[in-house]
Amino acid sequence: MGSIIEIMDENALNRAITRISHEIVEKNKGVRDLVILGIKTRGVPIAKRVVENIARFEAEEVIFGTLDITDYRDDISLSKQKGSGTFLDMDVEGKKVILIDDVIYTGRTCRAAINAVMEKGRPEKIQLAVVIDRGHRELPIRPDYIGKNVPTSREETIHVLLKEQDGKDAVILTKQGGEK
Repeated sequence: MGSIIEIMDENALNRAITRISHEIVEKNKGVRDLVILGIKTRGVPIAKRVVENIARFEAEEVIFGTLDITDYRDDISLSKQKGSGTFLDMDVEGKKVILIDDVIYTGRTCRAAINAVMEKGRPEKIQLAVVIDRGHRELPIRPDYIGKNVPTSREETIHVLLKEQDGKDAVILTKQGGEK
């Protein structure tokens, strides 16, 4: 059996998401033309928290949407893809799109999300926010906003636990043979 290490507790995770929220507003000089998209599955509740934070300290609503990137993945054969598609019913043309996910690893999920967004229009820019950057990129993709850098080996896995799906907030690292 492997080992489990908690690398962020609820307070640390909330601080990271709050900091990312502030950084998004600062880097984009406000919320004008901002669209925040959560990448399914765990990016969606994180993105909702970012949107709520921004609404609280900017007193403005931010456009929010979700992305199901299943149909854009390059690691699933076309015959096995059963995505429910993207949920982009907003115009992204000329907007500042912020993609939000829990963990960045190889960069392939982000690439798929970029393809999904570009299919809907041409944004002014696309930025990426992640709670955890664990390294091991296979594509030249770098997040603009990072909650925490956690260098890992390929035998380790990072799990972002969220109250909305797991009943608690935490980030854990499991080593080969470990369980969540």
